[in-house]
Amino acid sequence: MWRNYLTVGLRALAKNKTYAFINIFGLTLGLAATLLILLYVRYETSYDSWLPDAERTFQLQNYLNVDEGAEADFLQGTSYVSGQALKKDFAEVEAVVHLRDAEPVVIRNGQPSPAPDAVFVDGPFLDVVRLPLARGTATALSRPGMLLLTESEARRRFGAEDPLGQTLTLVDDGHSNDYLVTGILKDLPRNSHLRFTIVARYDPARIYEERPHFFTHWGWQSGWVYARLREGADAGSINAALPAWEKRNIPDIPREGGESFNHGTGNDWRLVNVRDVHLGHAQGDAMTPGNDRKTIATFTIAALLILCMGCVNFVNLATARASQRAREVALRKVLGARRKQLVAQFIGESMLVSILSMVTALALIEVTLPAFRAYTGIDLALEYVGDGGILLPIFALVLIVGAAGGFYPALYLSRFQPAAILKANVSSAEARGSERLRQALVVAQFAISIALIICTAIIYSQMMHARTLDAGYRRDGLIQIANMNQGRAFEATAALVREVRAVPGVETAGVTEIGVATDDTSSTSFQAPGSTEARILNVYDVDDQFFDAMGIRVLAGRPFSRTRVMDDATSLSQTREGQADLVRRGMNIVVNELAAQRLGFAQPADAIGRQVKAAFVDSSLGMVPATIVGVVSNVRFRSVRDPVEPISYVFSPQADYMVVRYAAADPRQVLAGIEATWKRIAPDVPFQATFAGDIVRDLYDAEEARGHLFAGFAIVALSIACLGLFGLAAFTAERRTKEIGIRKVLGARSRDIVRLLAWQFSKPVIIANIIAWPIAWWVMRDWLNTFDARIDLTPLPFVLAGVIALGIAIGTIAGHALKVARANPIHALRYE
Repeated sequence: MWRNYLTVGLRALAKNKTYAFINIFGLTLGLAATLLILLYVRYETSYDSWLPDAERTFQLQNYLNVDEGAEADFLQGTSYVSGQALKKDFAEVEAVVHLRDAEPVVIRNGQPSPAPDAVFVDGPFLDVVRLPLARGTATALSRPGMLLLTESEARRRFGAEDPLGQTLTLVDDGHSNDYLVTGILKDLPRNSHLRFTIVARYDPARIYEERPHFFTHWGWQSGWVYARLREGADAGSINAALPAWEKRNIPDIPREGGESFNHGTGNDWRLVNVRDVHLGHAQGDAMTPGNDRKTIATFTIAALLILCMGCVNFVNLATARASQRAREVALRKVLGARRKQLVAQFIGESMLVSILSMVTALALIEVTLPAFRAYTGIDLALEYVGDGGILLPIFALVLIVGAAGGFYPALYLSRFQPAAILKANVSSAEARGSERLRQALVVAQFAISIALIICTAIIYSQMMHARTLDAGYRRDGLIQIANMNQGRAFEATAALVREVRAVPGVETAGVTEIGVATDDTSSTSFQAPGSTEARILNVYDVDDQFFDAMGIRVLAGRPFSRTRVMDDATSLSQTREGQADLVRRGMNIVVNELAAQRLGFAQPADAIGRQVKAAFVDSSLGMVPATIVGVVSNVRFRSVRDPVEPISYVFSPQADYMVVRYAAADPRQVLAGIEATWKRIAPDVPFQATFAGDIVRDLYDAEEARGHLFAGFAIVALSIACLGLFGLAAFTAERRTKEIGIRKVLGARSRDIVRLLAWQFSKPVIIANIIAWPIAWWVMRDWLNTFDARIDLTPLPFVLAGVIALGIAIGTIAGHALKVARANPIHALRYE
């Protein structure tokens, strides 16, 4: 019996090749797109689930300004002291470790090289985050001076040599220290929020001597804190106790008027499991770009909708062509076939289409997966068996798709009455309401397609807006150079900057602690004159040429000057005695427009000459009187997703980056001149320079890739919808042959016939627009609201998507319409 069903099914497909192609190819596109999307979704939700004891490993996150009325900032990083206080107060916490990111220079055999993916830890890191080792033991970071390399980093630096027991010199913040390689980590997979190739354990006591503020200041987001909980400990109960923990541990900072400020005001801390970091709420100060659950849910819904569209084609064409199989069903019933046998036969035919489509889809995925993997930069793998194998999901998908696509047509075809069919013509097999069902399914298909086109257009427009937005500085003609805090570059900063300014084509150069899309974040509390409330502002070191080099406008007052003693306070802040003197003497600062507004000044000019109090030094010494001498325009240093920062700039002749403003016809020649100068003055430090435009472009690569994926979804969805429409148009043209012949005999022109058929298939597309527009508007509104700077939702992308869909739909059926309209009515009237 089943062999007979298979034979009948194959013959039915062979007899109707167009019908078979539309069903199989449409379903192939749907299955291929669905499997790719689901592989991507599974990848995004698998972050750090591979980590041993991941259920007991947590990151301590810092949420800023949560009840201050300002833009909230959700950070994965936090202060050093917060981790120590967490370990002290909660017995459920077994161990805590602090990670500090750095870009040290690595020296081996006298040759310097950059290490952009290095981190420094203050304790036995592997006791907390149990990364798998390729070589070595868990004690590999048991004391300061030890270092771990990943397998790929070990090969890069040592080649065929054995790295264990070798010594590497790391130069960080101007200090050179030797580290012993004691272990080799397995390379971190891409589905991890962790990203480093070198882990070095430093001695906190050495840094404390130079920067005690680093270890004691609750507002200094100095790195990442990871905690390992004891077996059976509940992170939820710890999070519930953190507000009280803040009050116990965070000291008050004295202010004028007898009141005090506390860094716990407006700030919250949360323990977040490492498996939830990538898709979590906090994405600021992240090691790797994160994602969000809404995006993942949207991709999943898109996959299911595209798959449903392939099934809809099967339902539509099966019911549309039911009249051609009506007599077959009637004869089978007369010969004794029961309804359940007919249902089994037709569902079997649907399963056959599903199997053929799945095989074709898997072949298509195998061909396109390498390009998809290279484009998205993620390690998607199509594995059929073993851990992560998709063989069982494939079988399940085949069964579900086959049953879903064939269930209604099977019930529909199997209920034909033999007597009615055999004594009537074949058109009597058309059941009441089947035409309305097909129209509804076509509407659904085009509604999905139009919604995806709208989403694609809006995503593209937002990305163009992000890349071209006036960020408050001049991107063109700007070069950003890293490693200014390393080795000879740090020791000879003044000479290096002076020589770079003398390079032909260079207009000016300055140093800064913050640059275009840099990760460092530093903030502290300020007290406005006459106010007892504290305001949290970001604080960054810059020199006197920074604003000119960046092209930042001075709105009121003046920028920093090297000739003003009160401008430069960095030398005093290095020791406790100097900090105490700074509290007595005061200093000058420059703020941006947003910071001036936060401090209560309505206009930039109102802030000039006014004195505020700032927590620049140890809280036990009090607050530093800071006079505002300049107000500059707001600058968007980071992504358009991040709010503009209220910034207080502090003068420092030394910082982490150099920004160079050039005006030359050949930027590469200018860059070569700067590199030659760098290598002459700081040969021990690798030269790392990037054009600001390239940095901004790379900043939105992930967003643009997602936009392209949506564009791909839209093309696939529209292709499937048009395939179905093409099949229905062919069926309709065939079914209405007599009607069209009679119309022509009665005087209808070809264009009247084309207009008639075009209108019939345009109505579902117009209705689809009415459905798709509000849904797309709602989804895109929420997506755009995740950006601090966003485009407005205008009617243009909605109208454009509707016109595109309507044009493609008309173009799809135009061939059939013209063919039928131009046919000789004599042949039409002899039809059948």
